[in-house]
Amino acid sequence: MTDMILHGFWRSSASWRVRIAMGMKGISWSDRTYRLRAGEQRSDAYLTLNPQGLVPALEIDGAVLTQSLAICEYLEELYPDPPLLPADPLDRARVRGFAQAIACDIHPIQNLKVLRMLGQRGLDEDTVQGWAREVIESGLEACSRLIADRNGSYCFGDSVTLADVVLIPQLHNARRFGARIDYPRIEAIEAACSTLPAFAAAHPARQPDAE
Repeated sequence: MTDMILHGFWRSSASWRVRIAMGMKGISWSDRTYRLRAGEQRSDAYLTLNPQGLVPALEIDGAVLTQSLAICEYLEELYPDPPLLPADPLDRARVRGFAQAIACDIHPIQNLKVLRMLGQRGLDEDTVQGWAREVIESGLEACSRLIADRNGSYCFGDSVTLADVVLIPQLHNARRFGARIDYPRIEAIEAACSTLPAFAAAHPARQPDAE
């Protein structure tokens, strides 16, 4: 039996994505949690696992994977049912593009490390928060347009894809910064996802290290 350990943090959007993907595929795992504000992810022990000092990392029978989208795609290959990527190559690329728009262009810019760096460079808290909020809002506006012509309960139809797995944690993050998320299609997708056990179980409030 494959032994999986997810190294993460309850409120980390990237950790949350992996929890959703694992839940959708019915995978069991053990948690190792790190208090990011206390800097536990920069300990020598954790840096041995992930030299970036970021969460999540997924330990699988002694091997270690980093970066949430890479982890999710690995799980997709290892456990193809239910699929999180469409069979059609064009649709797969569109789902990946949407997921990367959030994971690469929106989320990292409100990452705790980045916000601290802005503060260290003289920006006051209100400016930092406002800047993060603007990034989120412009990014979600673009994402809403990427799926505006799509039908179905989820981002790309009537089945959950990697796009939904990445979108839902970002909406939670958006609320933390007071960003607007009142895009009808996105709101409907969030409501649909909230009824699924894998999404409910992955919510930060239900994690063992929740504060």
